[in-house]
Amino acid sequence: MVPFKMPILVLTLYLLQGTGASLIKLNGNGYEDVVIAIDPNVPEDEKLIQQIEDMISEASTYLYRATEKRFYFESVSILIPKTWQPKSDYEKPKHETYKNADIIIEVPNSPGNDIPRIDQFGKCGERGERIYLTPRIIRGEMLNVFGPKGKVLVHEWAHFRWGVFEEYNEDNPFYQFDGKNVPVKCSEGITGTNKVYTCSGGSCSIRDCWTDPKTGKLNKDCMFIPDKVQSEKASIMFMQSIDSVVEFCTEKNHNRFAPNLQNKMCYLKSTWEVIQDSEDYKKSTPMMAAEPPKSRFSLKQIGERILVLVIDTSRSMKVGNRLNRLRQASQFFLLQIIEKGSWTGVVTFDSSATIQSELIQIESDVQRKTLISRLPTVTVAGGGAHICSGLRTAFMVVKKKFLTDGSEMALLTDGEDNTTNTCFEEVKQSGAIIHTIVLGPSTEKGLEKLSEMTGGMKTTATDNVQNNGLIDAFSALSSGNAAITQRSIKLESKGITLTNEGWMNGTVIFDSTVGKDTLFLVTWTAQQPEMFVTDPSGNIYKNFAVETSSQMAYLQIPNTAQVGIWTYSLKSSAQTLTLTITSRAANPTVPPFTVDSRMHKDTSSFPSPMIVYAEVRQGSLPILGANVTALIESADGTTVTLQLLDNGAGADSFKNDGVYSRYFLGYKTDGQYSLKVRALGRTNTQRSRSQVNRAMYIPGSIDQAGQIQVNKPKPTLSPGMPQTGFNVVSTGDSFLVSNDPSSQPSQTDIFPPCRIKDLKANFEEDHIRLTWTAPGDDFDTGRADRYIIRMSKDLSTLSSYFDSALQVNTDNLIPKYANSEEVFVFKPKGLRIENGTVIYLAIKAVDKANLMSPMSNIAQVYMFTSSLEDQNDSSPGTSISIIVLSVVGSLVAIAIIACVIVYLLNKTRTQD
Repeated sequence: MVPFKMPILVLTLYLLQGTGASLIKLNGNGYEDVVIAIDPNVPEDEKLIQQIEDMISEASTYLYRATEKRFYFESVSILIPKTWQPKSDYEKPKHETYKNADIIIEVPNSPGNDIPRIDQFGKCGERGERIYLTPRIIRGEMLNVFGPKGKVLVHEWAHFRWGVFEEYNEDNPFYQFDGKNVPVKCSEGITGTNKVYTCSGGSCSIRDCWTDPKTGKLNKDCMFIPDKVQSEKASIMFMQSIDSVVEFCTEKNHNRFAPNLQNKMCYLKSTWEVIQDSEDYKKSTPMMAAEPPKSRFSLKQIGERILVLVIDTSRSMKVGNRLNRLRQASQFFLLQIIEKGSWTGVVTFDSSATIQSELIQIESDVQRKTLISRLPTVTVAGGGAHICSGLRTAFMVVKKKFLTDGSEMALLTDGEDNTTNTCFEEVKQSGAIIHTIVLGPSTEKGLEKLSEMTGGMKTTATDNVQNNGLIDAFSALSSGNAAITQRSIKLESKGITLTNEGWMNGTVIFDSTVGKDTLFLVTWTAQQPEMFVTDPSGNIYKNFAVETSSQMAYLQIPNTAQVGIWTYSLKSSAQTLTLTITSRAANPTVPPFTVDSRMHKDTSSFPSPMIVYAEVRQGSLPILGANVTALIESADGTTVTLQLLDNGAGADSFKNDGVYSRYFLGYKTDGQYSLKVRALGRTNTQRSRSQVNRAMYIPGSIDQAGQIQVNKPKPTLSPGMPQTGFNVVSTGDSFLVSNDPSSQPSQTDIFPPCRIKDLKANFEEDHIRLTWTAPGDDFDTGRADRYIIRMSKDLSTLSSYFDSALQVNTDNLIPKYANSEEVFVFKPKGLRIENGTVIYLAIKAVDKANLMSPMSNIAQVYMFTSSLEDQNDSSPGTSISIIVLSVVGSLVAIAIIACVIVYLLNKTRTQD
């Protein structure tokens, strides 16, 4: 293999090494603290727990051998739903929650959607979010389709831990090479045959593939069916279901020509090369034992939620009416966010701490109002803040009834305390989860550490009331362990500052999946506004519950809110207003639409860019075609709005996977930044299956007798969506920005265009047609200045020595604005092209400052004329050339016969 010399410095500047949410640690060679969570919607089945343990044990041995004795599973915690029967050997979780689980066992909300998958948003080598498996996979019911469950897990683990990609291509399972149609596979030693398998009206048939005489490609329905018995050992990322496959593809046997995601995303590197580049690999050395140590398991059952509000009432909370805003947000949390059945207490602190309310279990509005009455109303005139005192007192409150393991502390402070590190060890030993909500510009790193070390949320809000940041932060504190149908869903969050008397008007969509426990919350800064809400039938609601002292009012919609478009209108004098609308699932068996948002890392130093991710789903199904917008508020209260895209270009890794992404470059100042994302479903929005980053659905196999044993085709999925559309809002964790750009030397341009990842090529007669998504002047924003396109008949030359390859004349190619579709058609010159020639092409974008993007993915185009026949593939009928010859032959025969007849007739007449 030619040494890989592609300059990727730009990419490595901000390479993601992990999301920070997982609790996993690599201790020597063993992965510790792996968390597997059984979704609350999974019916109780005690056998499933043992089957999960069996899967881990199988996977541990398989992983150990596949990685040359480097890695195995040391310790695993299995989270058991609260709804399952308790047992004496079930422990109480500490920091383990559904939100930080590494593997989720879920019931798919589409029948037959039993496909292992992973949330993997980033670039090559970047860790994934989490793995999803279904009970049917765990029970071994999908053995023929995906292979042994332990091997399935190792396949997904390679995605999750090391950031590798699939080595098959479901959309285009064949490519043309050396005059043949070749299956996309790795390694090339995997044997099998190409067939068409179709089902209609309850009957199925197998037939030969055929070659399109115009393109030389196999028909669209053709698929590769592997032999059941193989000798080839690679590769796990192609088809782990094959018994002989026990290794990853290496530099020696990797198929660099196959157009798959691994080659596209990783610059033609093999999966094993990517694994060798990982931090895990670099920190480990091979073990000597033939088998790995046995995995250890802990069974932990989710219990009732226990949460204490720990509220800062020190003198600094007087600034900008902070305490009243804190009271508004805390009251909203107690009214709407904290779930029924939860235990909740209140502690306040300044230089010392006070218990305002012991733990109370919320069973009705009575308990909610009692807790609200205990919220602080005044600050301490001369008191400073001592956060550790507040936390210690909160632990005491919990210990009066429960262990602190798994309890939650919602710490609400402006962060003006530099002694937080004095209680780190106490916090760690408590087993409690600390959520931090910071109000104001504080960048106290001790607060971040509290959340990071305990698996808690980390949010921030500025003193800019209009952005509604504090209420947004509280709305993100819904239980990490409750079923999605029990959690509060935020439908709207917005604010406005009126300079004169005016209106705040708008609409919100209630789709059929939400509507229970609906609340409209309004806050103001000066005088109570007039408030009206109108349902789709025209009924007007004015009966808001008003809390004059707290400058807030709320409207609770009885029963289930009517499906359709609701309207709100607020009439007010000059002041700042905010509006928040929340609801819950209308049906406990139908998951609502959700959007989960985050930045790709927790900290950034200018000029390293950040990436915004927003995943829009309904249960396990990605939602395509949504309008997704991110609002990023800097520490000074300035907001940048970004349109997120699911186009597989720029910051977005994969098209149509339900993950919407964009680069964030709008740095304003140092400090904490907050993230809010709004998703709007439209008429063209649709549900889909996960299309990428999942184990291959095997169509069948060929036994030793040559008989094809087929599996059932994948069930189809109805893309149906509510006709009303939907809207939903989420709040992501805050992130820290340093190296303020305003303090740096003036530079006109420091950001290059982003990498082009979707370059495609095909022949149109004697011309090549290229398509791709335009990058920008700065990553995926603006417009590049020019393109450099190069081509070669040798893949290694183009991939490793781009500048040495033949350059295409692009004088007439003017770049479009970022995220536009580019089309460029040219006649290749300088290369000898004949039937069967493969040409490889790549592109770079250059901006006006001569900053250059990394090289694009490599596209390949195959020159084919109808005279070239693929001898290895059959046609369902006679070829065109045979038809033409047959027709010509028939005409000649008819002409001869006619001549004979005429001759005989003439001879007969002559004789007469």
